[in-house]
Amino acid sequence: MTKTLRALALAGVLTLGGIAPALAGDMILHGGPIYTGETRVEALVVKDGKVAFAGPLADARKVVAHAQDIDLKGAAAFPGLVDAHAHLMGIGFREMTLNLEGSASIVELQAQLKAWNAAHPGAEPLSGRGWIETHWPEKRFPTRADLDAVVPDRPVVLTRADGHALVANSKMLALAGVTRDTVAPAGGQILKDVAGEPTGMLVDNAKSLVSAKIPPPTDAQMREAARLAVNLYASRGWTGMHSVSVAAKDVAILNDMAAAGTLPIRVDNFMDLRDAGDLLAKGPYADPTGMVRVDGIKLYMDGALGSRGAALLAPYNDAEGTGLILTPPDVIAGALDKARAAHAQIAIHAIGDRGNRLVLDAYEKAFNDNPAGLAAARWRIEHAQIISPEDKPRFAKLGVIASMQPSHAIGDLFFAPARLGEARLKEAYAWHDLWDSGAHMAAGTDAPVEKGDPLIEFYAATYRHDLKGYAGADWGLDETLTRPEALSMLTRGSAYAVFREKDLGDLTPGKAADISVFSADLMTVPFAQIPTAHAVMTIVGGKIVYDARGK
Repeated sequence: MTKTLRALALAGVLTLGGIAPALAGDMILHGGPIYTGETRVEALVVKDGKVAFAGPLADARKVVAHAQDIDLKGAAAFPGLVDAHAHLMGIGFREMTLNLEGSASIVELQAQLKAWNAAHPGAEPLSGRGWIETHWPEKRFPTRADLDAVVPDRPVVLTRADGHALVANSKMLALAGVTRDTVAPAGGQILKDVAGEPTGMLVDNAKSLVSAKIPPPTDAQMREAARLAVNLYASRGWTGMHSVSVAAKDVAILNDMAAAGTLPIRVDNFMDLRDAGDLLAKGPYADPTGMVRVDGIKLYMDGALGSRGAALLAPYNDAEGTGLILTPPDVIAGALDKARAAHAQIAIHAIGDRGNRLVLDAYEKAFNDNPAGLAAARWRIEHAQIISPEDKPRFAKLGVIASMQPSHAIGDLFFAPARLGEARLKEAYAWHDLWDSGAHMAAGTDAPVEKGDPLIEFYAATYRHDLKGYAGADWGLDETLTRPEALSMLTRGSAYAVFREKDLGDLTPGKAADISVFSADLMTVPFAQIPTAHAVMTIVGGKIVYDARGK
């Protein structure tokens, strides 16, 4: 059993034989604050997997006989929180490979790499992910020389936390045939030193030069990654996830888990374009259990801000260039036309202000014969991170959903001022501006880029300080959301973003009994206590899929 699996077993997610059996049946929840949305009630009745009653405890006991009595003992219940943007398989593989999250320096990264190599001997390429250089004392990207110093005789690829850049050692570059004469593919960069030699850093589409040389995971590894990811998410209080950049094989694995009754959370999928054939042929569809759905297509307009791949309208404040366009305009336009014909959703990654404008323009053009149809299609922009002032009102006007990740701000704002400059920083992470404009908003994590913790997202959206309580003078604290607004983004917003608001998003009678229970009342506790709380129970469709009571 891996370290992660053992931890999940101890936390109540797993038994030694696999997922703990989901406990189902009628139940009455009481003994702590219960929020049906913005409304707080004393008790909640669950019957046949749905909410049957919300109100006084005395009345709740009259609704159903012989129900399981769940005393929350002060814990707080909320509508099921749904991560509106995550990479399911990436979350699982983060737990199975070298996890560099939190590396404090290049020296520490080297030590972690050396130890992992020693513990996992072999000749096959070694992979890791999660480093981010913005806090490092060295104040630079790692290089192939840094990796060569500890692992010179085995290919190594270490991906940056945002997934938009990687560093490879000399052995990996040689295996991939990357030299000083290699031309970067469109939408990619090969960083070079003053002598013109590759440093080992490959950005965005250039990553494929080495990733193509890494053997694909086996079926068994993929199934383990899926199990790890969904069990981890249930243990954090999530009742669902919108998984993006999904392969057809990923969906098949989830379908198998749902059929076997081992999928604890709901998963909505946005496919890679190359794996969207079934979707484009028959439109959105679901597995027989309804736990797995295929909703749309995920595309990339630009790169990430940290690796300077985000497409900007003006050059970066701290470097030359305006970023990268990752997908050719004709490919995007063709995908939009096909998605519209199939009644499928589109979700496009856009971080820079130029990237966001290009997506808004493309969406508007795709529906130029029927502008109202765009709002009805509920197409999305993933991240919507930096938006020029003239483009902010277009989200509400066009009906485009802003699918955002609050935790990006409390991490990115250590380097975003340098990348953007003071004036343009005001365009970034504009949650309050978009909310006030009337835009539809959904909140997610972008895990494994971020940890994937709903409590961190809620804290970031409402407080906008880092996890140590620090906020710089230029961090835009006026862009915070109220607690009810943040809860709505994680519940109603996520449901609306996949056409599920009739069944999910709040705990009014008749809706699915998807419930997230936390040790703290997120609506009232001091901000500092929000990220230190934990999930107590996760209920999906009236079934207890995670239970940490008494642990």
